[in-house]
Amino acid sequence: MVKTLKQKLSKTRAGFIGKVNALIRSQQDINDDLFDSLEEIMISGDLGVDFSLKLIEDVRKKVDELGIKKSENIVRFIKSAMVKTLNSNCQSSVSDPGALLKSEIKPYVLMIVGVNGTGKTTSIGKLAAMYKKTGKTVLLSAADTFRAAALEQLEIWAERAQVEIIRNQPGADPASVAFDSLKAAISRNVDVLIVDTAGRLHTKSNLMEELKKIRRVLAKLLLEAPHETLLIMDATTGQNGLNQARQFAQAVGVTGIVLTKLDGTARGGIVFSIVKELGIPVKFIGIGEKLEDLEAFNANDFVEALFA
Repeated sequence: MVKTLKQKLSKTRAGFIGKVNALIRSQQDINDDLFDSLEEIMISGDLGVDFSLKLIEDVRKKVDELGIKKSENIVRFIKSAMVKTLNSNCQSSVSDPGALLKSEIKPYVLMIVGVNGTGKTTSIGKLAAMYKKTGKTVLLSAADTFRAAALEQLEIWAERAQVEIIRNQPGADPASVAFDSLKAAISRNVDVLIVDTAGRLHTKSNLMEELKKIRRVLAKLLLEAPHETLLIMDATTGQNGLNQARQFAQAVGVTGIVLTKLDGTARGGIVFSIVKELGIPVKFIGIGEKLEDLEAFNANDFVEALFA
């Protein structure tokens, strides 16, 4: 995974990570100016103010504690602090994507939310293929009925992933489609149900109410459903994506993030802001357009790939 990630994260690595390495190479000794410059680079690299300040504070303490003098030795402390933050700032009780993929609950219901254009439909197709690869049976629910194109796109991805799909006519009640899909998943003894939802602008309250309705309807048929609510976020939006995430998290209790388009942006540092500011784990990352270009997120692998 690290080798693949290294290739896919080249833009982020050339961005703020490249600046970090250049700064450290240009300054032999560790001093306050070095730490101030590192903070500026981190913040400008979409890591966020809170995360950047906490990261540099932790690195300062470690350097002082061990009496490190040479700047070239500081990278390992930065990497360690990054991994620590990614692993310790998640409120969700199930932050391990591997556990999500291996769940024995049946049917395991995933509700997918996010604004249009973030790669929601593509991510659903990739998730379906990932589950199928583990031997699970998968059913897709086309509950984004407001856009006819959404139904067509989901059918294309269902065909690519070779899984079944439940759909209705454009304009049908989304909650009704979700309910019928869960009913079908139960009767067919399906392992995983993935429910697509509408992705109109997050600022429209009627969208959030529709999502809440879908959750209520699913829970009526299966008390614990949905077992996961995954928010699809576009990494290229940087800090702006955090505002979307907050809206969805407040409305529908997001349990995990699928961060898409990491291969096409220098803003991969947004991963750290998401975890630090939202307390929601990044569970999967999209690193390309192919069916297999979705990876279960691993903090250590991600950081190693950034600095590789």
